[in-house]
Amino acid sequence: MSNLWQDLKKKSARSGEPIRVLAPMADVTDAAFRRVIAKYGKPDALWTEFVSADGLIRATPEGKKKLMSDLLYDESERPIVAQLFSSHPEYMFEAGKLVREMGFDGLDINMGCPDRSIEKQGAGAAMMKDARRARAVIRAAIEGVSAGGRSDSKEAIPVSVKTRIGYNKNELETWLPELLAEKPAMITIHARTRKEMSSVPARWEHVKRAVEIRDELQKLTADETCGKTLIFGNGDVLDLTDAKKKAAETGVDGVMFGRAIFGNPWLFSGKNVSEIPIAEKLRVLVEHTKLFEKLLGDIKNFAIMKKHFKAYVSGFDGAGELRAQLMATETAQEVEKIVGEFLSSKKASI
Repeated sequence: MSNLWQDLKKKSARSGEPIRVLAPMADVTDAAFRRVIAKYGKPDALWTEFVSADGLIRATPEGKKKLMSDLLYDESERPIVAQLFSSHPEYMFEAGKLVREMGFDGLDINMGCPDRSIEKQGAGAAMMKDARRARAVIRAAIEGVSAGGRSDSKEAIPVSVKTRIGYNKNELETWLPELLAEKPAMITIHARTRKEMSSVPARWEHVKRAVEIRDELQKLTADETCGKTLIFGNGDVLDLTDAKKKAAETGVDGVMFGRAIFGNPWLFSGKNVSEIPIAEKLRVLVEHTKLFEKLLGDIKNFAIMKKHFKAYVSGFDGAGELRAQLMATETAQEVEKIVGEFLSSKKASI
């Protein structure tokens, strides 16, 4: 069985740096943005946006086409992990087989998303309310990616889980051991509860405790495989320096970045985004927009790009006016024209 996470752990041990990955974010980390990131500052691994495992198996051909667009990737993005959500083991099993056949490097199960429509399905953060079902979903995923249960398959890929410290309160002491019992290859801990959403600072002392729980369970059970489950931390990571500091303080194997990527595809290159020339930022904005239109223009609403316009276009003279113009656009051609005119008018000052 190929294990992306153990391979990256060995690389991390040699470099002295934590494993650094980018979080899956709906309507943000789509195929277009991931390719831009892979080009200008690639992390150790990338995630797709989350996708419904139930939909992949049950949707109409038209609905499945939309879902499959969220699993679109190319070789430049590797290692690439497919993130799925479901509360039904039988659908997760079939979806696990599908993502393995599609050539993904890993499968991640979302057990932390607070979106109400997903929770109504018993998935996402709602999984924290039903540990028995959560464990069944993990088992089904592992069986699915193991070529339908053949654990010796060379095509099997590792299964990981992304979750939170609890639903309404910190429940790591009971919740994390349930997940570890199924021996996923990696668990990412978002250092907030579902109730807190992202409205409070991430509390990395709980991530540190997650590492301790894993290590204590290994000693208690004398089960070395428990210790092989890597622990990643997620929440309010600012940059590479901050990631290394948080990893050193908590003992995590890896760090997952989220909102810091907005407007900054150079994040994982180590470059300071404030030092990137304005003209270069805007050139990449245009490149990103064209790629979005090419790959996803017939499936996704162009308005999705506008959250990126807000992030790319800030902190320089004339940014407000330019941003207002870009927010009124509907095509990549319009964006390119407006940016070109702005750069021509500001040529002497940027």
